[in-house]
Amino acid sequence: MPTRLVLFDIDGTLLTTNGRAVQAMLAAVRAVYGVAATWDTQAMNGKTELWIVHKLLADVGIPRSKVEPGLPRMWDAYVRELRERLAPGNITVFPGVRELLRVLAECGDVVVGLLTGNIAASARVKLEVAGLDGFACGAFGEHHRERAALPAVALSEAERPCGEKFAGRAVTIIGDTPNDIACGRHLGVNAIAVATGKFDCEALRAHQPHHLFNDLSDTQAVLAAIGAP
Repeated sequence: MPTRLVLFDIDGTLLTTNGRAVQAMLAAVRAVYGVAATWDTQAMNGKTELWIVHKLLADVGIPRSKVEPGLPRMWDAYVRELRERLAPGNITVFPGVRELLRVLAECGDVVVGLLTGNIAASARVKLEVAGLDGFACGAFGEHHRERAALPAVALSEAERPCGEKFAGRAVTIIGDTPNDIACGRHLGVNAIAVATGKFDCEALRAHQPHHLFNDLSDTQAVLAAIGAP
């Protein structure tokens, strides 16, 4: 029976689209809302795509009350733009990711899921193009505007495929931003930070993750940090 739950962030942790997802979102905002928004990388890191859309449009004077009615069209346009821009040759999977996912898939007591600010549809496109799979459950950017609310969603979703409840240090969140480190702290989960995104080890260390890696290439060390055999 599963005894551990491992939740991965996507962008900056598993892969990078090398700027193409940003281009896709800005193009979708322009198509649906008719405005040219500006991307603030520092402000957007570790946020949900729902939060990001609200932020992009607030910055050009569009209130949330006018954003919400357009969201279904916004997400459709965004996913369409992603599909047009992403290809296996222009998306990068970070070192160690494929091997770690392969080994975790062979661990009978580990459930592997996602905890990402991506909406489910954009997550699906990125993972398909990158050739990554094996995720049994997930919490996504449309589930809540604030990332801090997503771990509780992920725990609830994880119960469905396996019928088990996960809590505390039996849950590991792996991510590349301070928000990834902090988002499960109130639940007492195990936080692993990886410096493959916009934050280096020094910046991540200041937020006190339980474990910190330059990347995920040392499979055995990462497994030990997770507590997996």
